[in-house]
Amino acid sequence: MTAYGILIFEGAEELDFVGPWEVFTASSMLREHTDTVRLIAEHPDAVRCNKGMRVLPDHTLDDHPALDVLLVPGGNGTRRQVSNPVLIDWIRTTAAHTTWTTSVCTGALLLHEAGPARGRRVATHHLFEDTLQARGDVTVVRDARYVVDGNLVTSQGVSAGIDMALWLIGRLHGRDHARAVRRYIQYEPAPPYLADEPVPA
Repeated sequence: MTAYGILIFEGAEELDFVGPWEVFTASSMLREHTDTVRLIAEHPDAVRCNKGMRVLPDHTLDDHPALDVLLVPGGNGTRRQVSNPVLIDWIRTTAAHTTWTTSVCTGALLLHEAGPARGRRVATHHLFEDTLQARGDVTVVRDARYVVDGNLVTSQGVSAGIDMALWLIGRLHGRDHARAVRRYIQYEPAPPYLADEPVPA
């Protein structure tokens, strides 16, 4: 069983978390629903996302189960959340106990502020690569959809989170399983998606 926790917050970019949500939940379905995928927010109220979607979290920062995978999305809300000590401390504490810590888009800014991305190779949205690099103690990789550095997996913006999530489930449950999930969600980008390996170090 794999327990996935997806952080959401006001202004989170919808596809940053909905794309991986689809991958993780499809993966669980194909594994006879052995995995759990939960949305986690600071408060129990509906969260209004970047483009207006309203989403109800399953848990708050204080009442979620133990997680194997943490995913932090990006979006305009990261500009505010990077200064939210409650959220940043939760990311820091939670990431210390997960097997994998991941981000999509400017979620990498939150991982940097919280600590897991410091001293690591990371990806983020192309419009924020300079901003993240300027924060120091990080190497921004500018030509990769996603980057794997130890147990940290970060991706570029929005749709790149799907690529990252497929790579992760392939690492957790095998490449054939990841290919089956890709077929199920009919993710057929052109040029063909190559999920089997991260960018070489």
